[in-house]
Amino acid sequence: FAISFLVIFVLMLLYFNTAGWVANIALILNLLFTIGVLASWGFTLTAPGIAGLVLTIGMAVDTNVIIFERIKEELNKGKGYASAVNDGYKRSLAPVLDAHVTTFLTAFILFVFGLGPVLGFATTQMLGIVLSLFCGILVSRLITDLYIGKKARHFEYFTGLSRKVFKHAAYKFIEYRKVAYGISVIVLLLGVGSFFNGFDEGVEFAGGRSYTVRFDKPVSPDAIRDDLKAVFNNETPVIKTIGTNNQLDITTSYKIHETGNKIDNEVEQALFTGLKKQLPADLTYVEFDNKYKQSSQTVLPTISEELKYGAIKAAIFAMLIICFYIFIRFRDWRYSVGTIVALLHDVFVTLAVFSFLRKVVPFPLEIDQHFIAAVLTVIGFSMNDTVIVYDRIREDSKLYPTMSKEQVINTAINQTLSRTIMTSLTVFLTILILFIFGGEVTRGFAFAMLIGVITGTYSSIFVAAPILVDFAKSKPLGKLDSKKA
Repeated sequence: FAISFLVIFVLMLLYFNTAGWVANIALILNLLFTIGVLASWGFTLTAPGIAGLVLTIGMAVDTNVIIFERIKEELNKGKGYASAVNDGYKRSLAPVLDAHVTTFLTAFILFVFGLGPVLGFATTQMLGIVLSLFCGILVSRLITDLYIGKKARHFEYFTGLSRKVFKHAAYKFIEYRKVAYGISVIVLLLGVGSFFNGFDEGVEFAGGRSYTVRFDKPVSPDAIRDDLKAVFNNETPVIKTIGTNNQLDITTSYKIHETGNKIDNEVEQALFTGLKKQLPADLTYVEFDNKYKQSSQTVLPTISEELKYGAIKAAIFAMLIICFYIFIRFRDWRYSVGTIVALLHDVFVTLAVFSFLRKVVPFPLEIDQHFIAAVLTVIGFSMNDTVIVYDRIREDSKLYPTMSKEQVINTAINQTLSRTIMTSLTVFLTILILFIFGGEVTRGFAFAMLIGVITGTYSSIFVAAPILVDFAKSKPLGKLDSKKA
């Protein structure tokens, strides 16, 4: 969390010069407000909750990135600072709201359908999104206005680096759409193939045996997880602290598909073997069973089917409600088609990686609640990118009515490219730090998010946007909005 905060803090200053201080102050206030609200509501801070905070850091600066990039565009047109700031905030409002609404919807759906630790993540994310809007729009504008005041001074929005990067971007993305379609077909086949190749299911979906164990002194959950993984045939147990650091809840899916007293006894013997390093040297299994094992229970796979059904329903519902929002917002069915194809593309990539690489990577890639949280977050993040591009396409279609669709879309993508790369970079860096330092509990989630950030950025440019060209070719972009304009 601290490292993520520091990295984003420095990145804002390196890319946005003194204006980066505005983004950083808004970020600090966002985090203080989020932690303050969570504390006042009496929430328990869990590992997924901290993961939500880390992700909030990456996404909280998105509002200011969108606004600052727009201000830089206005400055490049030759406008004065006061006029550029005014227009930058005004014209950024629609895309900022669209991006945050779609992300909030997925977090809300995760909150409604989620159970246990996922609720903490969803709550933190929803709160962070709302406060990001408040701090990114209201607080940052207030700071800017107070600084400018009646004096002839202003923030600098360019550095030597940011002035050069993407300044004359004129990439012809649409011309490569057939190649992108080919890649998407391969992704589709791999995504469908992943269901036949199979997945490693986490304890929540596979079922498991749960034990409450008390120790004589505080213990390290990570060290115990590694010891138990060795005796549980590489099955990674879920370990939670209960009250104090010397009492743990240990859940494992080891031999869950086998039943009977003999199997129960074998699993408990393996548990005892894996915990020996943390127990008295001369302790026997009988003494462990009577004195240190406080309780045990079994969650059979049949019970976990409800969780699977809820997770699938949440993912489908999230995609449908976002597509409905896009249809209402843009009033053009092509935008909804582009949205759902892009979202399916991102989900299939994540599924394919978790299926085909699960035996390759040195950490567990399991389908569990954290994975579902990651998928829904990927959906929200992907939509965040797509909506920004869509908003600019709609705006440019009114500004340049004589341009072809291909030119309008290429122009819009190039205009938003700096913002896309900056937002993706900030989120990617925070998730990478979470992946490296976050521990075993959040590693699968972080890995899924890393994949999602890359594919979400790709799909918004090479999948969602080109569909606007190839569907209903005779229909202009944003026709209804042109009438209003």
